[in-house]
Amino acid sequence: MTDTSANTPHATYAAAGVNIEAGDQAVEQLKPYAEKAGRPEVMAGVGGFAGLFKLRLDRWKEPILASSTDGVGTKIVIAQALDVHDTVGLDLVAMVVDDLVVCGAEPLFLQDYIAVGTVVPERIAALVKGISEGCVRAGCALLGGETAEHPGLMADGAYDLSATGVGVVEADAVLGPERVRPGDVLIGMGSTGLHSNGFSLARHVLLDICRMPLAGHVEEFGRTLGEELLEPTRIYAKDCLAVVAEADVRTFAHITGGGMAANVARVIPPGLRAVLERGTWTPAPVFSMIAQRGRVERLEMERTFNMGVGMVAVVSPEDVDRTLAVLTARHVPSWVLGEVAPAEDPAAPRAELVGDHPRF
Repeated sequence: MTDTSANTPHATYAAAGVNIEAGDQAVEQLKPYAEKAGRPEVMAGVGGFAGLFKLRLDRWKEPILASSTDGVGTKIVIAQALDVHDTVGLDLVAMVVDDLVVCGAEPLFLQDYIAVGTVVPERIAALVKGISEGCVRAGCALLGGETAEHPGLMADGAYDLSATGVGVVEADAVLGPERVRPGDVLIGMGSTGLHSNGFSLARHVLLDICRMPLAGHVEEFGRTLGEELLEPTRIYAKDCLAVVAEADVRTFAHITGGGMAANVARVIPPGLRAVLERGTWTPAPVFSMIAQRGRVERLEMERTFNMGVGMVAVVSPEDVDRTLAVLTARHVPSWVLGEVAPAEDPAAPRAELVGDHPRF
């Protein structure tokens, strides 16, 4: 075999597609955003091998740590097509911290993971800007993360996001199905649109079937299709904690993948059922457009999208007015969505939508 190595250029990491200098530039650009999303318990800045967070044991008698990991899904395709990247950073935080608060946990910190085909410092900075703003809205710290460059595995302009969040709740204050009682009331909290679920179906209907341009103005939305689809997910963490401080909350249900009935069923114990009244709210126009133009059946819509409800609180009947007052004061659309009743059939679903939506 002939040795040709003497005529071969020296191989380098950069030639293989990894730009260490660009990664360093990205870190420098994102530092101000990471520092903005801080808390007094954070003990180290961006750049260390591990993030340090001092748990204040003087504040908690018996602290229970809660953790959650999630991503943004195919909503990223829309962000990449429009070259708008900060909004999906907000989405990422919402998906994680609003899972934490379901059990009553206060979000403490979040760490992100960004996988890219090629590091573009400005794009990474935009993503982290959104993540930072989301952490500020949730009251948690951005405790570092990782940006990984994957040439040959991902296209140059492609990226994906995920994050893990950690929260804390007092042991005797953990919310969950075991607290739910017959007669409890379900309070719906309005979503800001699709949030971060169902985008594969939404894109199929609006972009593939209907050929609607992302930059095109849509009268029903009062803005472009792209702006509607990239509307950030509402972050409910502080709102839910404010309700917990003022009312007898049994638990929450974060309405994400699987739709409302499936997610509410997760927090209803055996022997009970949640009856959710469609007639108590009207889904936003984006939902009716997808349903009508894609000829999507109602049950398929309801198991794919949040249908206008991003979070559900299960509260004692005595605290319904108090819960609604707290949410109204915090500018969160909210209403009585249904109630918890004994299950006549043990095999029946633990949550069911009944009735019809007005004007849908």
